[in-house]
Amino acid sequence: MKWKKNDIAQYIEAKEYIDSVLIPLVPFQVSDENALTTSTFQSEVIYILANEIEKELTGRVLLTPTYHYLKNSNKETEVDRLNYWVQDVKQQPFEHVFFITFDSGWKKLEKELDGTLLWLPGSKTGNLQSVEMRALIKEQVEQLGELIRSYWV
Repeated sequence: MKWKKNDIAQYIEAKEYIDSVLIPLVPFQVSDENALTTSTFQSEVIYILANEIEKELTGRVLLTPTYHYLKNSNKETEVDRLNYWVQDVKQQPFEHVFFITFDSGWKKLEKELDGTLLWLPGSKTGNLQSVEMRALIKEQVEQLGELIRSYWV
């Protein structure tokens, strides 16, 4: 289920079956022109991945709005903010919280997060419409779907 009116209405009716939340973590830094193209490309890819994972796991996962943060921000502060999000999320009957990101900086703070970090190495550039990129995304969605399912056992 996505963060859309109709999906949320369905969630409210069937929330006992939807036990997982997926939160995309996306950095941005408009002031850093050197990294602007890479960060926007990765943002687009993570959006596609998150939506495809939600589709793959429909009925068990709620995809939240993307959590945006400044690339050069203090990650400890961001951990506190994210955990505050999780506290709110867990007011509903969610058992599993998954964060998905290309930003390897989160790996150092993974144990402090009140959820499971799904970190992926990301391409710096590419053509989202290419056959190769679509195949890569499909493969990653399948692998991440398997990983998330392993937490449901």
